Amino acid sequence: MDFSADSSYLQVSTGSYKRQVYEVPSGKQLVDQAVIDRITWATWTSVLGDEVIGIWSRHAEKADVNCACVSHSGINLVTGDDFGMVKLFDFPCPEKFVRTSFCMVTTTTTVDIRILSCFFRRDMMEIFSSLNL
Repeated sequence: MDFSADSSYLQVSTGSYKRQVYEVPSGKQLVDQAVIDRITWATWTSVLGDEVIGIWSRHAEKADVNCACVSHSGINLVTGDDFGMVKLFDFPCPEKFVRTSFCMVTTTTTVDIRILSCFFRRDMMEIFSSLNL
């Protein structure tokens, strides 16, 4: 669940793999894609939407990617999946089958992830994340 930067909208991903956006506080579902496209989100934890199409590999099934989180700067996206893979992407990644910038393997399915800090140096990249395994 994510709120817009001005707290006027809320986005959720449903169990049927649909992204839904609602007005706050009325709870009215927003269906106008042009309006949705103009919303600036304070956070992004959805694995669904045009902004994250690239996180899905060519052979992924709907349930394979479990979690996502955009960095506070809004330029990086980290995902976790059923195969224990934690992947880093540029955000947004609207093109299909985008190559990851970084990938690491955990020992179990990753069901929740948050970026605590992400910074780049010339020869080093560190991602600090909390994994809820």
